[in-house]
Amino acid sequence: MTRLRLLRLLLVAAVGLTLLVALWAGLIRIGWAWPAPLLGWTGNHGPLMVSGFLGTLIALERAVALGSRPAFIAPLLGAAGSLALIFGLPDPTGALLLTLSSTGLVVINGFIVRRHLALYTATIAVGALALMTGNILWLSGRPVSATVPWWVAFVVLTIVGERLELSRVTRPSRLVIWLFAASIGAVIIGLVVSLFDFSQGVRLLNLGLVALALWLARYDIARKTVRRFGLTRFVAVNLLLGYVWLAIGGVIGFRHAGITAGPPYDAWLHAIFLGFVFGMIFAHALIILPAVSGLSIPFRRILYGPVLLMQIGLLTRVTGDLANLWQLRRWGGLINVLAILSFLLLALVLAIGARRYHEQIAAR
Repeated sequence: MTRLRLLRLLLVAAVGLTLLVALWAGLIRIGWAWPAPLLGWTGNHGPLMVSGFLGTLIALERAVALGSRPAFIAPLLGAAGSLALIFGLPDPTGALLLTLSSTGLVVINGFIVRRHLALYTATIAVGALALMTGNILWLSGRPVSATVPWWVAFVVLTIVGERLELSRVTRPSRLVIWLFAASIGAVIIGLVVSLFDFSQGVRLLNLGLVALALWLARYDIARKTVRRFGLTRFVAVNLLLGYVWLAIGGVIGFRHAGITAGPPYDAWLHAIFLGFVFGMIFAHALIILPAVSGLSIPFRRILYGPVLLMQIGLLTRVTGDLANLWQLRRWGGLINVLAILSFLLLALVLAIGARRYHEQIAAR
């Protein structure tokens, strides 16, 4: 095993640990009276999930795509920052390392934009800038709620930028591209305004999210590929479900703009981060994980099980939030975690089975 592949596997392991701790902390925050091995876990649920797990994972994927050894500094810093939060290193060690990691992601995307300047590369680069800005606000002592709009923009802009790249095969018209750019503009302007008028800025941000969801639902290639079979359909189903949840989250966020705690705030965040973001993760896991870890994961229809479980959990949780039914919200959160864990477990079992199969073939 080469050193680079070993490094990639260690980073994947660190990302996985960060996700597990973030999920555990989230269940405690939602009301499950389970032990927290370290006191800082519950308070760092958001930073661990977004800046730690998602930020490091995307930095790793970008480093692999760029194919440059120095690019791996960004995910290394992200993994170190996540572990600093998990093991309770003194503040602001974790926040500083994660901020440096997001700065590295900005640099990586800068190189990519320099190589190929296009709307989709620029969109992804702006997403990285949003993550860095949110982390700087967090590092400076601002409450997590003030950084959340920036973290939301990071994941959304990263994903929609990648979808725009893939949608080029449909040859969208100039008007379609302008509609996309206008939606992105609303998100960016909303972020800037939020620094001075938080409520109005978040409202404009969510208006942009709804516009992007509608754009994706209408123009993304998933509308066509959902009619195919196997992995292609699986990807498309998850994408389309994710777009629905992005729209729902945008509507909730627009309606309750300025709220920084409570059930509507929970519904807004998790419609986006679970419904949209994890929809994208489920869709692309069988493509991205082999690229960053070197493990082959074949598609099987049983993977639709966690997808269905995620939808049930989200509907339960959001309904509980909006109807102020605490127990419904709590059980919805648990179902969401079970959906994520069952997907990861199935992916691991499928990867092990595929590896053994290939070893048997090679031994003949």
